[in-house]
Amino acid sequence: MQSGEPTPPISLGAAPEQVGNHLGSRRVELDARLLRRLGDACDEVLVDDASLVEASRDWWPLAMIWALSGEVGARAAALARPATAAEVCALLAVCDEARLPVTAAAGRSGVCGASVPLHGGVVLDLSAMSGIVDVDAESLVLDVLPGTFGTWLEDTLRAKHGATLGHWPQSIDLSTVGGWLACRGAGQMSTRYGKIEDMVVGLDVALADGRHVRTGGAPRAAVGPDLNQLFVGSEGTLGIITGARLRLHPAPAAERRAAYAFESFAAGNDACRRIVQRGATPAVLRLYDAIESDRSYQTGAERNVLLVMDEGDALLVDATMAVVAEVCAETEMLDVELVERWMGHRNDVSALEALITRDYVVDTMEIAAPWSRCGAVYEAATAAIRAVPGALVASAHQSHSYPDGACLYFTFAGQPAVDAKDAFYEAAWDAGTRAVLANGGALSHHHGVGLNRSRFVRDALGPAFDVLVAVKQALDPNGILNPGKLGLPDPWA
Repeated sequence: MQSGEPTPPISLGAAPEQVGNHLGSRRVELDARLLRRLGDACDEVLVDDASLVEASRDWWPLAMIWALSGEVGARAAALARPATAAEVCALLAVCDEARLPVTAAAGRSGVCGASVPLHGGVVLDLSAMSGIVDVDAESLVLDVLPGTFGTWLEDTLRAKHGATLGHWPQSIDLSTVGGWLACRGAGQMSTRYGKIEDMVVGLDVALADGRHVRTGGAPRAAVGPDLNQLFVGSEGTLGIITGARLRLHPAPAAERRAAYAFESFAAGNDACRRIVQRGATPAVLRLYDAIESDRSYQTGAERNVLLVMDEGDALLVDATMAVVAEVCAETEMLDVELVERWMGHRNDVSALEALITRDYVVDTMEIAAPWSRCGAVYEAATAAIRAVPGALVASAHQSHSYPDGACLYFTFAGQPAVDAKDAFYEAAWDAGTRAVLANGGALSHHHGVGLNRSRFVRDALGPAFDVLVAVKQALDPNGILNPGKLGLPDPWA
């Protein structure tokens, strides 16, 4: 079906009316008059405990630990579910006038706390704004609403239009178009199709004061800065995305797969670099270090496994895989069944809940780095995380390759004492992130910033951070849009 509902990340350890706030942030509550005004702007405004508790959390692993103790990070005062862009604009106008914080959400699949309503106020649930508005089959452009869930969208595009968006995040069953755009997401096939920012033709955006704007629209343009990219990745801090035009591709007619083993992670990364710099862009070019290779594919302690899959026009696929085979000619070829194993489980997110309920603290940290810095970033970050007291493992895989660099996707786990879980989690993130930034890596590749990474944004951007602050002040002078995120000034801090 075209509409969907968010998937809860883990069971709460308390009844909804007993769920507390873990973070001691200042809260903004609603009085009866303001609640009536919100109801006048939007047909569906909820204040029952069950709705508010579920609307106040996402898939942030640290918050999943809190949930076991019957807590959310912070609890909304109201949940509004607009059905149209006009309702979104009307709600924002009310909230801006009343100085009421607004946190946009839909699938709530984010893993950095971006949709946690840090100061209460209103959670704006866009999942009711769902579906395909139009498909321009000749231009291969999709017009789609922000609350549209990924699996339904991809299935519908293929079945009814013979097309694909090519955006396959691991969270595709849980996430929505608006979330992909707000957090600058990546699919597992981004080497072929690009990240979400590469797919955007135009956006509809509701501003903090209730105005509605339309950006982009042309295949390419030179009409000042690209305003699409101002809102892509802004995590609801600069405006609320109410619609998008995205580039499509013909549904793939051919597919080929291969798997290889390298003696070192560095050697595998160098092969990926040479493949993409020759102009080959296989949809999947996925390299695991020896720890993750053995954990996932039981290939032994010395092999670094590279999985390759390409899809599309048969001639292009053949050419791409010929380049891959030539670059990898001198390394060990593995059973292509390994690719099938990954394809069959790539969207499975159940392991996270299973580990957390067994008292492990686990998370992933994805970053981007130039090829010239990937080796240093990998060595420094894994060593730094392993040095944190209580750490059990730190490993990585390389999940997205581009001509100039790649995404390194770190995984860490520990089993500290119950009262030390928050401290261990923060220490692991501090150690890993500082090592990444010090060695020339970017703060995030596709998970975004949210609450979890907000403390690093000023260091990551340097003097350019002041430009971001100025944009925020211009578009949202009262600071109502997703306060506490992206490290931006927070009126309620």
